[in-house]
Amino acid sequence: MTDKSLRIASFLPAATEMVCSLGLLDNLVGVSHECDYPSEVKSKPVVVRCAMNLASLSLDQIDKAVSERVGKGESVYAVDEALLKKISPDLIVTQNLCQVCAPSGNEAAQVMKTLIPKPEIIWQAPHSFEDVLSDLLLLGEKTGTRDKAEALVVLARQRIEKVFFITEMLKPVKVFFMEWVDPIYCGGHWVPEMLKWAGGIDELSKPGVDSVRVPWEEVVQFNPDVLIVSPCGYAMKGSLKQAELLKSRLGWTDLAAVKNRRVYAVDGNSYFARPGLRLVDGIELLAHLIHPELFEWKGPSEAFGSVL
Repeated sequence: MTDKSLRIASFLPAATEMVCSLGLLDNLVGVSHECDYPSEVKSKPVVVRCAMNLASLSLDQIDKAVSERVGKGESVYAVDEALLKKISPDLIVTQNLCQVCAPSGNEAAQVMKTLIPKPEIIWQAPHSFEDVLSDLLLLGEKTGTRDKAEALVVLARQRIEKVFFITEMLKPVKVFFMEWVDPIYCGGHWVPEMLKWAGGIDELSKPGVDSVRVPWEEVVQFNPDVLIVSPCGYAMKGSLKQAELLKSRLGWTDLAAVKNRRVYAVDGNSYFARPGLRLVDGIELLAHLIHPELFEWKGPSEAFGSVL
């Protein structure tokens, strides 16, 4: 049984989504400034904020600023220690995966030393979709909602199997999944798995590891039939705006994806960047974009838009 008095602080959006999917919205006492789903979490106290002002910077400038800060061993995010002490969580969920997405292990560990009583902490560091499901199950175990977590995992697997049952019999479509536009980064971690299940193949992406820079020349050489633009941290409209930067690149008009008008900007925040259950929606979205004749998209219309 869930302890109704349990107080949870989530340092990252994916964990917040997991907490709510387990029916623990009322137990959530602190979130990060990026937590926006479900919408009810926007009213929760914000204990984690970005330590940098990136609003006026271009994509290239953001990449350089973040890389420089991380290179110095400094965090991109700041934890409101005073507020955290005030809300006094019993459980903190954070990650030790990517300093661009949430406070790293060092920051959380330092803050924990100042909290009395000390909360339990769950480190989420998924590198694959299976890791994401394992994180959900662990969260369920720690919060007394293991049965609910197991049911959600079963449903997620069923939805994926429904898609893959069809696509595994088809010839894979060449897809390039772009996680950043300037400079260009390929898909990483769970993205290659998602593409495979959706009927695509991305020879430039890196399964199970961080997204890495990819020279534009390699994209042109790969010549994808479908190009997915999903800059980390952006919803669809932001992705659509950033995708415009690609049109001035040499060889853009020669790409098969451009010739066939199959270049799409997607809501990366909702369906690809955050390692939560909405990755399953992302797989279904990819299946629709790669094989529109076989898969209907039943989700929000703002999930994707055509770049051309």
